[in-house]
Amino acid sequence: MKKMLIKIALVALVVFILLAVAGGLYLNWMMKQPLYHLGDVAAEKNLRGPLVPPEQTDPSVWKVEDDIRLSFKAHGDGEPVLIVHGGPGIPYASAWKALDKLTDRYKFYYYHQRGCGKSTRPFTTFESKNYYQNMKTLEKTLGLGAQIADIERIRQILGREKLTIIGHSYGGFIATLYAAEFPDRVNKLILVAPAGVLTPPDDQRNLFDLAREKLTEDEKEPYDKVVKEYFDFGKIFSKSDEELADLHMRLGHYLVGAMGYSTEDIEAGAKCGGWTVFALYFSNGRAQDYREALTQVTAPTLILVGEDDHLAMAGSETYQPIKDSKFVKIKRDEQKTPAGHFVYDDSPQTFGQTVEEFLSSKSK
Repeated sequence: MKKMLIKIALVALVVFILLAVAGGLYLNWMMKQPLYHLGDVAAEKNLRGPLVPPEQTDPSVWKVEDDIRLSFKAHGDGEPVLIVHGGPGIPYASAWKALDKLTDRYKFYYYHQRGCGKSTRPFTTFESKNYYQNMKTLEKTLGLGAQIADIERIRQILGREKLTIIGHSYGGFIATLYAAEFPDRVNKLILVAPAGVLTPPDDQRNLFDLAREKLTEDEKEPYDKVVKEYFDFGKIFSKSDEELADLHMRLGHYLVGAMGYSTEDIEAGAKCGGWTVFALYFSNGRAQDYREALTQVTAPTLILVGEDDHLAMAGSETYQPIKDSKFVKIKRDEQKTPAGHFVYDDSPQTFGQTVEEFLSSKSK
């Protein structure tokens, strides 16, 4: 009898271990899967609020949900053009000087995405210990689906049947997904150094590894420590929005420096996002494949990248399958500063002229 009980106990222990291992493998698999899927927003799936925005009562902000307001600045007069910032989660310090000469014909809207800058930050900390539930709450509130839905709400607030959109860096990725989900709502699309995150980054598109190669030997060890802390997602829900924003900025200093810019460039902008940055990472997962989105974009598309933007070049090239697209490498203006990731400021003359020609051209 005793031997039988021992056998039963051993079998139970083995079963428990197998179930624990299977559960761990399943959770690890789930963690890799993207929380946002192409078509979710158009189907109004996994959204926190309706696609139709609430009544607008304050002309200084866009009210996209009852408790979510987006800060924005308008520059110019004429046809509206929405500019989607990158970072992710880092709004611009000022209007792009390259577009100054176009402000008599176009009204450029620079807005702070939800959870960034002066826009609503819905979370400070998470109290729940349910990691996966926190992930889903974060995605629904600040992730890709929420950001894409906001562009559709902004279009309605502006009262436009179709909207012209410019997306820079990670904002180019978001703008592309919007144009894929709502192809009939986009007049023209301009992607400036769009982030190469349509699929998991390879050796040519891994921004963090490419940036490390540009750092000095003295910078690499502290950089590695920041990267390790940055991607320690196991502890993420013990942090606050403020702590995550600070972490994002600390990493940003190295990335901006690796791109050849002064760290003052990143400090000059509005306060970066905390939770919204990591919400976007959870949206993507680590096994994403959004290449199908490129086949669904029907708007004429201009893809621009600075000829010296070596960290983003390979990623930008992955957007070329968009059917009605043109890929242009922006050269330096009069051989002065390098034409890098912030090419709209690096080469304002060439950039502005290229954008003007595209916007003024007739759609096919």
